[in-house]
Amino acid sequence: MIIKRIFLLVLDSFGIGAEPDAGDFGDAATVNTLASVTTSDKFSVPNMQKMGLFNIEGVTVGEKVAEPTASFARLQEMSKGKDTTIGHWEIAGVVSDEPLPTYPEGFPPEVIQKLEEAFGRKVICNKPYSGTQVIHDYGQEHMETGALIVYTSADSVLQIAAHEDVVPVEELYDYCRKARNIMTGEYSVGRIIARPFIGEYPNFERTPRRHDYSMEPPADTIMDLLKMAGNSVVGVGKINDIFAGRGISRHMVIEDNSDGMNKVLAELDRDYFGLCFVNLVDFDMKYGHRRDVDGYAQALTDFDKQLGEVLAKLKRNDVLIITADHGCDPKGAGTDHTREYVPMLIYGEGVKPGIDLGTRASFADIAATISKIMRIPYKTRGTSFWEDVKNG
Repeated sequence: MIIKRIFLLVLDSFGIGAEPDAGDFGDAATVNTLASVTTSDKFSVPNMQKMGLFNIEGVTVGEKVAEPTASFARLQEMSKGKDTTIGHWEIAGVVSDEPLPTYPEGFPPEVIQKLEEAFGRKVICNKPYSGTQVIHDYGQEHMETGALIVYTSADSVLQIAAHEDVVPVEELYDYCRKARNIMTGEYSVGRIIARPFIGEYPNFERTPRRHDYSMEPPADTIMDLLKMAGNSVVGVGKINDIFAGRGISRHMVIEDNSDGMNKVLAELDRDYFGLCFVNLVDFDMKYGHRRDVDGYAQALTDFDKQLGEVLAKLKRNDVLIITADHGCDPKGAGTDHTREYVPMLIYGEGVKPGIDLGTRASFADIAATISKIMRIPYKTRGTSFWEDVKNG
């Protein structure tokens, strides 16, 4: 059977248990996003359960099914990181042996000086901060002085927050592009993020006009090869930002997870050869970092309902892959991502059901598998599992 399209859904931060080196990343050996959300009465994922989510090696929660409809694996991250950028790069075939820089004490004076010179504005804050708390604590000063709120997190990011009445969104985006040019070499953070907000103190709120400016991947991804071979590569959600537009033919911004899944449903009505690569960020941004167990559980329940619609619309020559890019245990300490294994479910008429692929050494096994499915030669440190699961 010739496979025409692959739908790759990344449930941002949906980890399934601590990796052996979790302690090296500041995480307890007990971190487990899946286990935490299953404690909520908001959690119900019958479609993923039927596919084999709870049959995955190492998963000790939930009820296994006798005849999973998908094949499945547990993926370990080979890269030295636990963030969105490195996780997605590895899914797409690029393993990062060096972690991206983080700034737990804020950015050094020489960086702040360069930023202020480039912006023509002062910078305030310069600390790791929650995105909602930082505008509460610094929003009023920003509105009174015009200084830009620059902050970071446990991730490799530089974030710039500004009120839309003080700094128009396009101007904020320009500041982020200038920051991207500065944050190179030893200061090469994974992402520069524009964080516009509105409202009046103390009721400031962030708007959906966030925009990420990522580093380009350091090597070709499977997306680059697919596009060069004439296939369509469709990015949904943050994918275009994460890959700095590289290897993408067409992309769609989404408002939330539900909108993202609606975009997937619409893509199923189109006809093309290629990859539809989707990031659903609400799990991480709205619930994981905020340590909201019930919210995370409800988001998974809502996703699973829409997944049922996707499964019903898949064409004979489609393959669906569901995975994640890291963990963000809503019961974990602090607010950071967590170093976890991630699930992999692969489904379609061209896929044998119920094949247990065990624990795989890299997220890049997905890229290697896509390479085999689409018959596009691609060199990666991942190992394809397509020969194990292809049906006919």
